[in-house]
Amino acid sequence: MGFGAGIRTLQGIIALLLMTAMPAQAGTQGLEQAAPAPLEQGQLSDVASQVTAPVVPPPATNPSASKTPIASPAPKPRVKGPVDALKPGQFRWAKQDVYEGPMKIVIVLDIQRIYVFQNDKLIGFSTISSGKKGKETPTGIFNILQKNVDHKSNLYSNAPMPFMQRLTWDGIAIHGGYLPGYPASHGCIRLPLAFAKALFDVTQKGQEVVVLQDTSTPVKRPSPQPATEAVTGAKDATNDPALSPPVLAPKPEDASLPEPSV
Repeated sequence: MGFGAGIRTLQGIIALLLMTAMPAQAGTQGLEQAAPAPLEQGQLSDVASQVTAPVVPPPATNPSASKTPIASPAPKPRVKGPVDALKPGQFRWAKQDVYEGPMKIVIVLDIQRIYVFQNDKLIGFSTISSGKKGKETPTGIFNILQKNVDHKSNLYSNAPMPFMQRLTWDGIAIHGGYLPGYPASHGCIRLPLAFAKALFDVTQKGQEVVVLQDTSTPVKRPSPQPATEAVTGAKDATNDPALSPPVLAPKPEDASLPEPSV
């Protein structure tokens, strides 16, 4: 389409717009005079393609203002359980008809608690009072070496140590005693008297007891020592220190040995 034809087409469209804007009383004569030239096929689309809508730029945004700062969620408060709710001297013990299966005893010093499991099921827990400053209770994995219902301390003026269960030969044991709510003993683990009795009734000598400083610091289990092989040869084992047999730990059943301290 030539430039002149395009002008004529545009003029025709303008004339049509003027016709619709004229008053209704205008005669047919005015209409005939204002009639545009006939449009050829394809001209209207050519004109429409030349007329485009104005481009409206999007409103300017401030990136920093549009981003709402995300507040980090506040940590959920730890729900305290029955173990935390215990007051000094309090405990819980689920009495069983039969105590069978492996038993685990775990003592945690920083929170002053003892836990007793039977077949991986918690059957008892209690407050404790462990060793005070300068007489701290040692951590580690121990075994019950001796049990005595009515033991008296031979280190501290015959202090009563009811339902005593010895963990070491140098003075560390589990027994019933006074619980002020903080570490106050000379290294032993004091329990409420009723709890000490319940525990005493279900344990056996050799029972393992784990003493932890806290739940995030595990203790290492001692490595088993290899058995000493019999040495044969020309050397006399009694004269060679390197071939001497190891010294065994004293047994409590031996009456000739000194009384253990606790």
